[in-house]
Amino acid sequence: MKLLIVEDDPIAAEVLAQNLESLGHQTQLARNGLEALASVAQDSFDVMVIDRMMPKMDGIEAIKQLRANHNTMPVLILSALGDVDERVEGLQAGGDDYLVKPYALRELVARLEVLVKRSQTVMSPILNDWIEVFDLRLNKVSGKVFRQEKRVLLQPQERKLLEYFALNPNQLITRNMLLEKVWDFHFDTDSNLIDTQISRLRTKVDKPFHPPLIHTIRGKGYVFSHTPDVLA
Repeated sequence: MKLLIVEDDPIAAEVLAQNLESLGHQTQLARNGLEALASVAQDSFDVMVIDRMMPKMDGIEAIKQLRANHNTMPVLILSALGDVDERVEGLQAGGDDYLVKPYALRELVARLEVLVKRSQTVMSPILNDWIEVFDLRLNKVSGKVFRQEKRVLLQPQERKLLEYFALNPNQLITRNMLLEKVWDFHFDTDSNLIDTQISRLRTKVDKPFHPPLIHTIRGKGYVFSHTPDVLA
């Protein structure tokens, strides 16, 4: 698993990270909600472990912002605040699970594995060699693309871009994510590479059909969705 640990106590954060890494997992640390949102905007994670009480932006507000940005990454709240009302508040804010400190590492890992497995089962649109999402089908082997059962002819890079969108439906996808995952660029670029490819893809995948699937979130990136409600 690739985890984002959001904890303002540096000792607690480092101990948790070391324990998880000793079990073969990857970790990244953030000291508060603002840093967590910045990390999520730059990279993707399988799951987030977040404390509630932190400076600048607490865990509850960070989760609300995460969900407002249409990010469905599973989130486990790890907090010393364990009253029923506090747990309910965390879950209602968009948390997927809540574990009270002090905790047993084995239980934490088990809960995280369940969250990640559940997320992959729900979100993965892969069926054999086909990716099927909304009214679109893409074959990863042959490269054939169909929307509403009509063949769509794409260039290789356009297919790669569409595949990344199709594997991450209803989630905010930043330009940096596209540069890294689609073009393998690990740096920002001022070129109009993404704009050009998005425009070409929309011409082939969106304009001949309804509704459009590729939505621009001004100043943030893109969302691949069948309904405009995801932008609300």
